[in-house]
Parts: sequence; structure tokens; C-alpha cells
Amino acid sequence: MSRRPEVLFPLFATLTALDGIGPKSAQALENAGVMKPLDMLMTLPLSGVDRHRRASIREVIAPSTATVEVTVGEHHPPQTRGRPYRVHVEDAETSFQLVFFHARGDYLQKLLPTGQKRLVSGKVEIFDGIAQIVHPDHVLPLAQADEIPAFEPMYPLHAGITQKAMWKATRSALSFAPDLPEWIDPALKAREKWPNWRDAMEAVHSPQSTSDLSPHAVARERLAYDELLAHQITLALARAVTRRSKGIASKPDGRLTAKVLAALPYAPTGAQTRAVSEIAGDLSAPIRMNRLLQGDVGSGKTFVALMALLGVVEAGGQGVMMAPTEILARQHLDGLRPLAQSAGVVLEILTGRDKGAARKAKLAALAAGDIHILVGTHAVFQKDIFFKDLRLAVIDEQHRFGVSQRMELGAKGQAVDVLVMTATPIPRSLALAQYGDMDVSVLDEKPPGRTPVQTALVSSTRMDEVVQKLRKAVADGRQAYWVCPLVEESEVVDLTAAEERFKRLRAALGEGVVGLVHGQMPPAEKDAAMARFVAGDTKVLVATTVIEVGVNVPNASIMMIEHAERFGLAQLHQLRGRVGRGAAASTCLLIYQAPLGETGRRRLEILRETEDGFRISEEDLAMRGAGDVIGTAQSGIPRFRIADLERQAGQMAVAQTDARALLNDDPKLESDRGKAVRTLLWLMEQDKAIRLISVG
Repeated sequence: MSRRPEVLFPLFATLTALDGIGPKSAQALENAGVMKPLDMLMTLPLSGVDRHRRASIREVIAPSTATVEVTVGEHHPPQTRGRPYRVHVEDAETSFQLVFFHARGDYLQKLLPTGQKRLVSGKVEIFDGIAQIVHPDHVLPLAQADEIPAFEPMYPLHAGITQKAMWKATRSALSFAPDLPEWIDPALKAREKWPNWRDAMEAVHSPQSTSDLSPHAVARERLAYDELLAHQITLALARAVTRRSKGIASKPDGRLTAKVLAALPYAPTGAQTRAVSEIAGDLSAPIRMNRLLQGDVGSGKTFVALMALLGVVEAGGQGVMMAPTEILARQHLDGLRPLAQSAGVVLEILTGRDKGAARKAKLAALAAGDIHILVGTHAVFQKDIFFKDLRLAVIDEQHRFGVSQRMELGAKGQAVDVLVMTATPIPRSLALAQYGDMDVSVLDEKPPGRTPVQTALVSSTRMDEVVQKLRKAVADGRQAYWVCPLVEESEVVDLTAAEERFKRLRAALGEGVVGLVHGQMPPAEKDAAMARFVAGDTKVLVATTVIEVGVNVPNASIMMIEHAERFGLAQLHQLRGRVGRGAAASTCLLIYQAPLGETGRRRLEILRETEDGFRISEEDLAMRGAGDVIGTAQSGIPRFRIADLERQAGQMAVAQTDARALLNDDPKLESDRGKAVRTLLWLMEQDKAIRLISVG
């Protein structure tokens, strides 16, 4: 079934097939992303207006909407320009006026003939003691009264499209909606009391009251689940394809890992041990590993990665560890090298800076298998780089790696096992949306030796005091980061802010004490500034957020974040994680510009209350929404049209379990339910998924 089923054709027709949509309206809708009747159905009403029939406008308290039957009285055309046209009307209990601006008298005489009855609906307001409805939403002969719904749904509007046109077009789109075979698991559907797909569509477009507009209304829940299920089936199919592609069974024998464990100054945490054994199990299996290692700041991901890399080296293969930036690649190198040496393993780095003979020598050693583990940046993707036997790629994530890059990496080795590390704890619903094709290991304990970080809030009006304290701390031999925010996304302004702060601190603390790193510096200068700070030559490092991820300077025990209110929660948590890595008691100062807004204050207070990255990420999701938490632009997170990841988070997990179970029992989707699921995939335009079935 590699073609769209015929039953869905009407939903994929042109917009002009809908009542009341001509070429001009169609163009306006297309500009807003509504391309076909199906998109019209997926555009749900945001609110509604109560238009129940009432005997008199006296039954409502102005200003509010009333729908009443009236007898039309006298017309009062304006006497002077710019005055409104008024029509006197009476309902069962009182009289009031209908008011029109810039209206043509002949049109109004036709619309509201004196002496006749009409049904009028609009907003009742009191003006100079007189009740009036300005520009009624509806004026109809009684015979057409049923054209006004008792509760009228209000749609998100696009330029040039009225509510009336949306109402008409959605009714028309509903008439195109066929009865479709059921793809939801029958037991789940019965438990949740969900309607059929078509009935659910009818219900969401014909709400009877405000409660029908809530994400928790059964019809909306059902349609949201359809979206999540289609998404999880797609990920589960991708996962099944990965799992069917034969991997190499790398059976670790433990001789190298034992040496590293013996050299460690402390025992690994329970979470680390668990993750290491989950990964070893994947490596030994003949299917490709595709695992996510999710850990909070400082939970010891690097150690787990090293154990995984040593496992493939023990089995005679090579491993690669990729970092998003050169600074981080070098840092991984510094962190891993002493441990690798204790096991007699050859570790090398390859970045864009390796040139000429040195680069050639590294490439030759790599191809010969003399380098066991390579650390690098995206440079390891280049065409002329060959491994003798690459078996494992560890990717230090930072959300810059989508599914497609994970696959590209697989092309470097025969069937490379992939381990993705992310230091940003992600709420479970989002982790499932973004990494649903992967298996997940979580590090939720901190290794010994990390000190808790004291977090304090201070207003920028006390800046002099802050600088005073910093001077004292530096005199006591401590080191500090001072982070300046990105200003309005403009790197130029951002730069001046960091340079300005650098100059002021240098003036306050003395020459040679303060260093500066920012995004515009040439890499060599940036690395040199970092190196001076790591060596302890400079005591304070002024930086833009380039230090957000992974930078490790155990002696740095103070983190100053200027304009903390401009940062996201996850980002603040990451920055704070740069301190508290050594034995010294550490502090993080959140310097904010008063007055703080409600959300700004809440955000900073959450940080003061907890160091648990998972809790922080859940709060972040509740406060900002899914798109912002992961920065949707480059995240692998799909844009859902009905499903709401904050409010329907629990459904994502159900959809994942359901999708995996279904594919386990029916990998080619050939059962009745399987065929119905294929229809769902076509309906949700998951063509990629359909191609994956055919791969199978």
C-alpha cells in the first residue's frame, strides 16, 4: 500500500472544493498553512460564543452576547456624516437599537424590513442608558434560524477570513470526512470512552459548551492520541529498521574496564553501574544499539561513555566520541586520557585545526587501527576519514543532532552502535517525542565528591557589593565565571555587553586577573583564554553562554549570571553545573534586573529551591511550553496540531507502549488493526513511515 487510500482523497482535495471558499480565500488560508480540507478539520476552535435563544435581552447582563427574536421598528438614517444608522427593534420584553456604521440604507431596508420579525444575535451594550447591538453578528429571517448554532465555535482567524466563512468551510470539510476503520487499541478506547474518529471530528467542531473546548474533552483527547500514536508508530518503525539492520556483536571481556575501575579514586554510582551494564548488553547483541544516555549536570556521563568505548576496544574494534565544539572535544580528551592510559588504550583527537602532515599521520593511524578511540568534532564526518573497524559512536548531544545525523554516522562503520549523551534533563513526554526511536538510560544520582551549590538571587542595583565580594574571593584564591546574556539575539550588542563587563571587572580587580571568551573570537584565542583560566592564571572568566556545556574547571567555585531573568531555566541549570565540581563550597549568584515579572521570579526561585534537573525541566515545560524548552527550530520535536505536550504528556507514553507492542505483534502492519494504522499514517501525512514499512 504505497499509495494514499482512496477513502482519504476528499480530505486531500483543493480548498476551493469547500463551501464558501473561493480562490481569494483559498490563497489567504494557504498563506496560513491551511492547504486542504484535512487542514481545515485539524484547525480546532479556540473558544465559543453562547448563542442560545433568549426571550429578551434582559436575560443577559451587558456587555454580553444575546440571541433574540425581534420585531423591526423604524429606521433612523444618520442626519450628518460620520453618525451611525440606527434601527429600532423590540423583543418580547423591551426595545433596543441595532447600530450600523458606514452602512447603505437600501441594504439595511432589505436586511431589516419594518414590521417584520427577525432573529438577531450580537453583543448587547449600554450606551447613554440605551441598550444597543452594534453590527449584529447574525440577522436572519425566522425560517433560517437554525443557521445560528446554540454555541458558536470561534476559530483562529487568518487575514481575510471571517468567522462565518470558517464556520461554513469547516461544516463542508466535515461532510468530506469518511468513516474510517479503527486504529486505536479496542481496550484503550473502551477504557477512555473515546468516540470514533469521525464522531470525534464532528464533536470538536460542534462544541456545546466551553468544557468541550478543553484539551481534556474526550473528543479532543481522542484526536490528540491519534496524532501522538502516528508519531510514535513512525519512531517505532525507525527503531525496528535500526534493530533489523544487523549490528556487530562486540563482546566486551572486561580486561580494560577493570584497569580503569581500579584507577578510579571512588566507586561508580548505582546509576552509572546500571547504565554501563545496559550498554554492555546492547553492545554484545547482534543488533545495532541506538541508546540515549540522559543525565543531569555532573552525574558522570563521561565515565559511562568511556566504559562503553573501552568495551568495543576490548572486542577488537574502535570507538569515536563526538563533541559539538572544539573546546568540549579537548575537554573530553583531557578527562578521558589519564583513564585510557591507565588501561593502555590509545586515545587521539581530530578537529578542524589538524592540518598537513600531522593530520595525515593521524588518518593513517586511524585506518591502521593504531588509534583505539578518537575524540573529535563534526570534522570526523569528512570523506577522507576511514577507520579500520569503527563500532561505537558516542555523541555528546546538546540537541544539535537529529535522527538524520544519527543515521549518517552509521554510514562510517558497517553498523555502528550509537550512544547519544544529553546533559539537559528532558521531561519524559518530550524525551519520548524527540528520542522515541531510542532506548534510554538515565543517570539520576550524583557521584561522590560533588559539593552542593548555594544559589542566591541579588538585584543588579547591588552590583558594587557583588564586585567587592568577588574581589575578596579572588584574593582567597578562588575562581569565578561571570556570564553575560545574549542581548536580543544580536551578536554585536552581545559582544559589547561582555566586553564592557570585562573592562569594568579588569579595572576593579586588576590586570591579568580577568579573561574574556565570546562567540565572535577566533577559536585559537578562545581556547587560549580558556586554557589560561583552566591553568588558574586568570581568576575570573567573563563569557557569553559558550561555557554553558561541559566545561570543567574544578577550582572554579563561583558562578555569576548577569541578567539571569533573560535565560531559560534549563540554561541556568546548565550554567550552575559548571561550579560545584571541586572540594570548595560553591555559589551561584543570579543577578537580575528589578522589577522581576511573575514568571521571571518563579523561574529564579525554582533554581534556588532545587538542583534536580529533572524537576527543573518539568517546571520549565509547564512554564514555557514544549517548543521553547527544546528550541523547536533545531530540535527533532514535531509540531503537533491538536496534541498538547504539556497537558497530554501522559498520552505520549501510552502511545509509545502501544506503538511498540503493535509492531512487535504485527511488524508489517498486515492485520486489520495494522491496515487501519496504515490509514492513520496516510491521514497524518507520515509518508516516511510508510516507506519504512516497505523497507521492512
